[in-house]
Amino acid sequence: MIKLKNSKQIEGIRKSCRLLAQVYLKLIPQVGEGLTTAELDKIARELITSRGGRPAFLNYDGYPGALCTSVNHQVIHGIPGNYKLQNGDIISLDLGIELNGFFSDQAVTLPIGSVSPDAEKLMRVTSECLYRGIDAAREGNRVKDISRAVQAHASAHGFGVVREFCGHGVGLAVHEEPQIPNYVGPGPNPRLKAGMVVAIEPMINLGTDAVHVLDDGWTVETADHSLSAHFEHTVVILKGKTEILTLPD
Repeated sequence: MIKLKNSKQIEGIRKSCRLLAQVYLKLIPQVGEGLTTAELDKIARELITSRGGRPAFLNYDGYPGALCTSVNHQVIHGIPGNYKLQNGDIISLDLGIELNGFFSDQAVTLPIGSVSPDAEKLMRVTSECLYRGIDAAREGNRVKDISRAVQAHASAHGFGVVREFCGHGVGLAVHEEPQIPNYVGPGPNPRLKAGMVVAIEPMINLGTDAVHVLDDGWTVETADHSLSAHFEHTVVILKGKTEILTLPD
């Protein structure tokens, strides 16, 4: 069931998203060569808890971190650990916050030092896919309008679109209905209505769209070990407009 949020709930979600955007503003400048992904996770936890929030992903279905740190050919759900970031890496950071019972979700992919032209293009196109998806997320449109916008832009550049994982509703829980695939396929195609809060999150690969999950049960990698990028915003569908909630003030 898709949960339409009332104005009070939307305001609570907005506050959670605003906090998440503020955390990213503090976190991103600290991401650099030589830092371990576990150190990034520690920084994220402290930034959230010191501001009265709770890391939404920590212990969610057993996930051991607050921050998902996916490096290079890792797509999503990379577990923070001892890996030290190196010049030329790209890293996806995926983070959620629960604040007073309301949830937010956002992801960015960042370059470490000087990255390859292919990596730069992949990050740029994936970010563009996100905003094209958001442009299609309008009251009266359908979920597959978002999917189509993302897939068309990625495919135009010859990139693979991850199919096994997708965007989703969010706000009163970490994951809610509807699912929002990044490609047009079979399955439900609900109409977008005012009060829907969704996380739109293209996961785009430099090579094939095929992925697999590692033995840790979490980390998703590209099947061909090509680079992958991931960008995400939480948005709310309103009467006549759509608001990106995870933008900084």
